[in-house]
Amino acid sequence: MTDLHERVLSWYDEHARTLPWREPSASPWAVMVSEFMLQQTPVSRVLPVFEEWMRTWPTPADLAATSTGEAVRAWGRLGYPRRALRLHAAATAIVSDHGGEVPASHGELLALPGVGDYTAAAIASFAFGQRHVVLDTNVRRVLGRVVNASELPPTSVTRAEREVASDLLPGDDVTAATWAVAVMELGALVCTATRPRCDACPVQDQCAWVQAGKPAYDGPPRRGQTYAGTDRQCRGRLLGVLRDAEGSVHRSRLDAVWSDEVQRARCLASLVEDGLVAATSQDTYALP
Repeated sequence: MTDLHERVLSWYDEHARTLPWREPSASPWAVMVSEFMLQQTPVSRVLPVFEEWMRTWPTPADLAATSTGEAVRAWGRLGYPRRALRLHAAATAIVSDHGGEVPASHGELLALPGVGDYTAAAIASFAFGQRHVVLDTNVRRVLGRVVNASELPPTSVTRAEREVASDLLPGDDVTAATWAVAVMELGALVCTATRPRCDACPVQDQCAWVQAGKPAYDGPPRRGQTYAGTDRQCRGRLLGVLRDAEGSVHRSRLDAVWSDEVQRARCLASLVEDGLVAATSQDTYALP
């Protein structure tokens, strides 16, 4: 433990948000559901969907017993709805291969459908209190600034980043797991991508980026995320019609929500291919 650890952990003790998946009573399944939902989605949007999801499917077996279409419907407007299919597939695997209990082993978590390195490490750390390097965008940004004087992290995780994170990981499991979520929270609330609140940061005087005068990011250009007019928006509109309907929907109702015929056809075909939509006849569609 160093002064850096002590300051960040003390800050977390005082400022951590109260979130249902962080409660002592939260099950490993609740932690897993939250990690799927929080990918590229802010906490404020996740909270109501998470709470309804856990009331409906409090265990992996409950979700595995329902249809993928109901999972997609319950996912609502969180975006990236393939996550709902992957979570359903993971729940099914947990029931068939692990007796309905979320496995504690990082390797077994990583073998579940839809679980990558970050998600496996996060579940193992936050649900089971294990010692793992947990590198999400917030953590990468904090460590990049504090250690390397970099305003923003590279577009993908590098070996150097993993080495820095590993070197800073406290030695005992419980402290390491708390450190992982504390650094993540610091990045979410204080060391934000834009307009960071450096005056509120517990390690401002140890931050290499601050000491260097906050040099601007000089890496490869970053493309801003666009949404209006994209295939993603089109897919969302089409899926919204099906999600709000009971049973099959005629193609004409889908035509009404997106005027570009070529783009609409392409997006509808991709939804069918992804397993998010089922063609129930030549001209009707429904959730799977």
